[in-house]
Amino acid sequence: MARSALESKFLLLWRVAQGPPLEREFRFHPTRKWRADFSHLESRTLIEIEGGIFMRKGGRHNRGTGYAKDAEKYLEAALQGWTVLRLTEKQLEIGFVERIVAYLQSRNDSSGT
Repeated sequence: MARSALESKFLLLWRVAQGPPLEREFRFHPTRKWRADFSHLESRTLIEIEGGIFMRKGGRHNRGTGYAKDAEKYLEAALQGWTVLRLTEKQLEIGFVERIVAYLQSRNDSSGT
């Protein structure tokens, strides 16, 4: 079950695009409690749905403290070898999702799996 309307929309588009299975709320860091909205374990790819960025007074992702915490989380993920794909509400369209599916398939093809 999706935690937000944006995540529900992403999951619908993911099914339409015939994307590979994803893990939900994946804890990618060994000691911190950070979780990614979605992860594709085989390609070490995290997918984050960035909600609230178009809110009139600003959401967590575009306020100073929230933005800084997100930057720390994404840096740690990258340092551990994860690719982080961040999607805004405006990118929740089939064309963007199909491109991500193709990207994951190409990563799997190049790794020999």
